[in-house]
Amino acid sequence: MQRFNKRLDSRLRGNDVMKKILVVAPSWVGDCMLMQPMLMRLKQRHPECRIDVLAPAWTAGLLHALPEVDETIVNPFPHGALSLKERYRLGVQLRASQYDQAIVLPNSLKSALVPFLARIPLRTGFVGEMRYGLLNDARKLDKTALLLMVERFAQLAETRDDQIPRPLSNPKLTVSAEQVDTTLQKLGLSLDQPVAIFCPGAEYGPAKRWPVAYFAETAQRLQEQGYAVWLIGSSKDREVADNIVALGNQTTRNLCGSTDLLDAIALLSCAALVISNDSGLMHLAAALDRPMIALFGSSSPQFTPPLSNEAMVVRLDIACSPCFKRVCPLGHFNCMNQLTPDKVWEKIIQIIPA
Repeated sequence: MQRFNKRLDSRLRGNDVMKKILVVAPSWVGDCMLMQPMLMRLKQRHPECRIDVLAPAWTAGLLHALPEVDETIVNPFPHGALSLKERYRLGVQLRASQYDQAIVLPNSLKSALVPFLARIPLRTGFVGEMRYGLLNDARKLDKTALLLMVERFAQLAETRDDQIPRPLSNPKLTVSAEQVDTTLQKLGLSLDQPVAIFCPGAEYGPAKRWPVAYFAETAQRLQEQGYAVWLIGSSKDREVADNIVALGNQTTRNLCGSTDLLDAIALLSCAALVISNDSGLMHLAAALDRPMIALFGSSSPQFTPPLSNEAMVVRLDIACSPCFKRVCPLGHFNCMNQLTPDKVWEKIIQIIPA
């Protein structure tokens, strides 16, 4: 036990070289994109290390596109489910991998169980949900010093007493020409016109979504300017996208539910303009440095902004926003309803060629 404590103290002080690290990833695609600077920092501190990521299946396409990730281990547990027996089995299975450190990004007790059961010697994360014991490198989060989610993730790549280097690198995605060509052929698309991509969904809830009629009017204006308009998102966004098409946009391509995550990344890389709610696709477009209008209502760009110099945040400064609710608690939805197509168009014309 004394030898183990000395070894743990050495690791907490950052004196050990980590050879294998397991990162327990967030459940949302956008949050997974925001963890990339943390992965970059781990590779800077431990150049020869292997980084495996335990993540939900729906994020696997993105993780395969990140060069810092060596292997994605699918997290098989339904969102919110304890699944204690299954977590025990996975923890026992991972013991053979002999990880030196686990970094747990979600703040739930459940997310810290597998690294504990895998007997990973150094288990790092922020204090949350009574995780003492499950984490032996539990950090107290200073929200005033680390305003952005990307900063909070990156802090866990440092030792307990060190601060993150500033400025942090932005998340970065690259797409090959071959990948773009394959995706375009698969979906029957071409780049004969400049492309505007709309991301009208937001998995978190309707309070983050710009109204359908506003997307529809903006699509009409862009098509009049010679743009092809593509709508991308998950199958859950198909009905919303169908409604945009139905409101006078018969030439608009509704691709919601027709793409996997790698397809979506390839399509976004083609865009001359992206208009997106605060969503995972917004963060992917930012990582691709696409010219973008990012629409914020119930959420805050002070916490999860698109990290790109090509992105323009558009929001209204009203008293009730941000509320961080899934549905408008006041019933009027003014943060989005009052963000009219005319107001957004004023920003769009600053981006697109005259």
